[in-house]
Amino acid sequence: MGMVTLVGAGPGDVDLLTVKGLKAIQNADVILYDALVNKELLLHARKGVRCIYVGKRFNDHKYSQLEINDLLVECSKQYKKVVRLKGGDSFVFGRGAEEMAFLEEYGVEVEVVPGITSAIAVPELQGIPLTK
Repeated sequence: MGMVTLVGAGPGDVDLLTVKGLKAIQNADVILYDALVNKELLLHARKGVRCIYVGKRFNDHKYSQLEINDLLVECSKQYKKVVRLKGGDSFVFGRGAEEMAFLEEYGVEVEVVPGITSAIAVPELQGIPLTK
């Protein structure tokens, strides 16, 4: 069984992806990505990598959350390196903890690569400190 890496893609600027997140994308066998992910990040994947759009927008859900969870388990059975690419940070409004718990329940190894959440990035890029 393969490993699933939950990668936070950052707030949309491809230059704000972490180095560890970039390496996960570059080494992935399959990538399941959300609607808020900058599609330019997929250009860093190896040639021939399967990329599956599992994004959800208002009244437009390609997959339900349960279907995404099931798909992650199925992909872990078929591929060694599965990347679940999520906008911002996967544990801030990203259901990353829920996906991680589901995968662990099925015995799938999970790695988490934090991303820069917009809750931090946007104020900081505007020069607004979050603490004093």
